[in-house]
Amino acid sequence: MSQTNRSDVPLFQVRNHHSASRGLSPHIDAVGSHQYLGYFENQHGEQVVFIYHHDSHKAVLYLGDAGWETPHAVVDGAVPDLILSDTERLWLRACWQAADRKEGSKDDR
Repeated sequence: MSQTNRSDVPLFQVRNHHSASRGLSPHIDAVGSHQYLGYFENQHGEQVVFIYHHDSHKAVLYLGDAGWETPHAVVDGAVPDLILSDTERLWLRACWQAADRKEGSKDDR
């Protein structure tokens, strides 16, 4: 196994588990971006993607079960227009807290 740290190699990939009726899943490529990304899959196989944009300090949630093509605004670690399970809310809150770090903090890159 090569010990070279190649930045062009994806760190994480996942396949869409939802049917075509849920729309096209988002294609997310964080190369060169200022985003925090989170992924969650509940016990039913429903997938959720969290994207926090450091430049705008705003986040959205994409849910396969709610239709991939509709981003849902995250406000103070919650999504007012969705009903989430307890585990989904806990995961979302953890993503929000990890992403919403203070200005001036440095990434470990």
